[in-house]
Amino acid sequence: MPQSRPPIVGFRAVPRTGVIFVTAEAAKRGYRSGAPDWVNLGQGMPETGPLPGAPPRVQSIAVELDDQEYAPVPGLWELREAIARLYNTLHRQGRASYTAENVCVSGGGRSALTRACAALGEIHLGHFLPDYTAYEELLGIFRNFVPTPILLEREKRYTFSVDDLRREVLGRGLSAVLLSNPCNPTGKTVQGEALAAWVRTSRELGCALIFDEFYSHYIWSKEPSRIVSATEFVEDVDRDPVVVLDGLTKNWRYPGWRVTWAVGPRAVIEAMSSAGSFLDGGGSRPLQRAAIPLLDPDFTLREAAAIQTAFAKKRALLLGRLTKMGFEIDCDPEGTFYAWASTRALPKALADGMAFFRAALEEKVICVPGEFFDVNPGKRRADRPSRFREQVRFSFGPAYEACAEGMDRLERLVSRHR
Repeated sequence: MPQSRPPIVGFRAVPRTGVIFVTAEAAKRGYRSGAPDWVNLGQGMPETGPLPGAPPRVQSIAVELDDQEYAPVPGLWELREAIARLYNTLHRQGRASYTAENVCVSGGGRSALTRACAALGEIHLGHFLPDYTAYEELLGIFRNFVPTPILLEREKRYTFSVDDLRREVLGRGLSAVLLSNPCNPTGKTVQGEALAAWVRTSRELGCALIFDEFYSHYIWSKEPSRIVSATEFVEDVDRDPVVVLDGLTKNWRYPGWRVTWAVGPRAVIEAMSSAGSFLDGGGSRPLQRAAIPLLDPDFTLREAAAIQTAFAKKRALLLGRLTKMGFEIDCDPEGTFYAWASTRALPKALADGMAFFRAALEEKVICVPGEFFDVNPGKRRADRPSRFREQVRFSFGPAYEACAEGMDRLERLVSRHR
């Protein structure tokens, strides 16, 4: 995988995550954010403008006098209450409720993940391959736990059963597992009875599950406004070892606000808040206050319904056009706004993820080579070609027109090589 330039004495080279790498490579060819002649199918954010049926977009916020002060490291109490109320309303009707003490607020998804990792003990932490690119450096920087990779197999369409989970936990001595659900990049989603079984197993075996649920409103089913969360199956909110991470970034389409949170047992939340006191100091007070109305359950369901209607059309567009070009879709995404596609059947010059990425740049289209999702913290595994070197992740986060233009350009690219 491409590396950063050699560091100054006393510093190490820090590799770029996949999205940062591909946009940096595009910038060498003239790309700038918002450039009208480029199509960014590598972006990790959704379109942020109005959608039919969605609540109006927030375009200004009031800053109160008290908002000039620091926010509490765990977040504003009123926001924490609103988050707990949202989960109780959507996922825990008639069951024991979360309270504000079960919530801590962070300044971005990576901040929430960093707090969670800093709060882990000296354990073996399971993580999946493929998964979110930012996990690689995050899991390599902390020395108090041992990252333990778990391979998801293409031949099984990246399915991982509760029996598989049990075998890995017992066989490898795992005390915690981190995963994105829905999965970035494959879109595979653990939900329904399977998710309930995962939560039961974590309780039975004493293995914590840390669910990155940042795409949990992007669920592709016939059920309107479906939202997936492991919190639905938690029995005891303060004893079950289940922590979920989410935020405004994807599911409310406000990535620039950097308002995210963790929901879990009070002991975990206290540890994460303590970690936040030395890691990041807390998030933005004005934006946390402005976020409170967005967490209203009715508002949330309206936004989720609008997302699922608008993004389903883009999902169908990408899956159809990529298949027509000759890409193989190992599994149709059940969640997220990504298509995980294989180049193996494309013309030889394009039958490699990195080669396809570089060829696409010449068409002013950005995508992300699959090797970036082969999470290898600290580069502990042997230096060999990535098992995902033939894969590419395409985002249908941009507007429909941009997605269609990107497909047109890539079709012309593939046609020229046939």
